[in-house]
Amino acid sequence: MNRFYCPLPLENTSQLALPEAAARHASRVLRLREGDDLILFDGHGGEYVARIARIERAQVVVNVLEWRDAECEAPIRVSLVQGLQAGEKMDMTIQKAVELGVSRIVPVKSQRSVVRLERERSARRVEHWRAVAIAACEQCGRNRVPEVDALMDLVQWLDKPGGEEIMRLMLVPGSEHTLDSIAPVAPRGQIELLIGPEGGLAMEELKKAEQAGFLPIRLGPRILRTETAGLAALAAIQGLWGDFREGLHHV
Repeated sequence: MNRFYCPLPLENTSQLALPEAAARHASRVLRLREGDDLILFDGHGGEYVARIARIERAQVVVNVLEWRDAECEAPIRVSLVQGLQAGEKMDMTIQKAVELGVSRIVPVKSQRSVVRLERERSARRVEHWRAVAIAACEQCGRNRVPEVDALMDLVQWLDKPGGEEIMRLMLVPGSEHTLDSIAPVAPRGQIELLIGPEGGLAMEELKKAEQAGFLPIRLGPRILRTETAGLAALAAIQGLWGDFREGLHHV
């Protein structure tokens, strides 16, 4: 069944009109009709089976039939701290990171970021990235929408204290450590993964990050592009500690 993000009170609701964007997608893009079933989720866990009752111009009214305790969240929480990327790279990174189970995305500006966004434009881009994350959840089956933080300067973000239960990692070519070398040290709480922009992190930023508790690691001998590095690391983390491992249950 087609899945739709519906940030409305769904509990104890028997009938509702879909939000405008979801209604437009259901009726005009997917060409759904009265009697078709679909899945609704509000981003906080679980999902609802619904059936289209009627379609009136731009409005789609559905009957909410049942709630399902369905989840496909990773057993480990990973926050991706991503240096601002140019063009559509940021969209792709957010989309694929959601598919790979990331729980939070923190876009940051760094010294070597190619893109420069002013405050108003920055707010619009963040809203766009949140929509990208929602669409990725609709596609991949997730019922919890990852947070997408407001864009901020990397150094300012690093000044924020990290929790004791957080493992902090950053990708730096040529580093002494690899994920394999630290694999026996399973994270107790969550992971924060820092990825630089196209030009990498500046030396001052690397030092600041290390002072903030980030451990430099490498992924093999090759230098990966920014849009490759974070996704490869997320997949490796899921393989070591997450739901890519056999026998682990979803939470």
